[in-house]
Amino acid sequence: MPGQRPPAASRSAPLGRRTAPLSTPRPTVPPDPRLLRAFLAVAEESHFTRAAARLYVAQQALSRDVRRLERELGAELFVRTTRRVTLTADGERLLPYARRVLEANEALLSAFAGNRQDRPLLVDVNSPGLSCGRVLDRARALAPDRELMARFESGLTGAAEEILAGRLDASFGRFAGLAPAVRAGLAQQPVRYEPMAVVLPEDHPLAALDAVPLEALAGETVYAGAGNPRTLEWTDLARHLFEGRGITLAPPAPVALGVEEFRRIMAKKRNPVLAVVDFPMMSETVRKRLIEPVPLSPVSLVWRKGLEHPGIAALRQAAAELAAEEGWLRRPVDSWIPASDADIMARQD
Repeated sequence: MPGQRPPAASRSAPLGRRTAPLSTPRPTVPPDPRLLRAFLAVAEESHFTRAAARLYVAQQALSRDVRRLERELGAELFVRTTRRVTLTADGERLLPYARRVLEANEALLSAFAGNRQDRPLLVDVNSPGLSCGRVLDRARALAPDRELMARFESGLTGAAEEILAGRLDASFGRFAGLAPAVRAGLAQQPVRYEPMAVVLPEDHPLAALDAVPLEALAGETVYAGAGNPRTLEWTDLARHLFEGRGITLAPPAPVALGVEEFRRIMAKKRNPVLAVVDFPMMSETVRKRLIEPVPLSPVSLVWRKGLEHPGIAALRQAAAELAAEEGWLRRPVDSWIPASDADIMARQD
């Protein structure tokens, strides 16, 4: 009635305070796995920018997915500051459930799509001419009735996410450079300790050497993929190698697509490029082995755990045969490799 005070329960709260709902509506539909994947990435990275790079999405899209999940669950999942993101109590409670749901989702995909034995197998071999391409060629010879399709894209970090999502079947690269949570869903088989090299402009002072001692790179700024979210494992290997040797890691740069664009950028910047001994040759450059010590790039064959396909079996057999024939898994006496990589290369799934 006019002039009558409203009941106490409906009175407005004092300014600056929010009243909590009497109860949180229970979700009637399970959250989209994409939203859970966004939540898990932020929880594990403690940072929205790093989580967005890991998932290959824009940061705004990632933030939107997290906010949508919070609305659907009726709970705040993160405490956000300008420096760090931490889980709330509800976020901590959600974490094990999110992991189990995503693991079950991946298992379902594997059971009904990923494990069809008659489908083509998609394999990322990074670049033409590398040892992983030879493994693929041998596997095709071992299983001529199977279709093993090659894809040429750089970086195991990017490939691993696609393998877990079911968009790619196998790839090659430095397994120790992946996050533990990513490695947990993958299987690997060591393929090669690949000697590393440096690519130089043909008129560089070090270009006349037969091989380049690491100490000769002191004072140089060397490009090793910094800024490319698909090759984080390679940039991390370079950081380990350069540490304490006076070698500077070149700052992040836009990713050059194609050999000609890569060669043009290299001619303009004139930075040496960290590579491997089988890296494809480019005009106006030379490729020189690194020595004293011989740095090694650990290469593994990587696929999704639980994937059963004749193509995977052929790849594994091909890798084992070539490693035995070529001595790919014998380390030179004067060699360097991070301890974490040596431990992982000593075992296989």
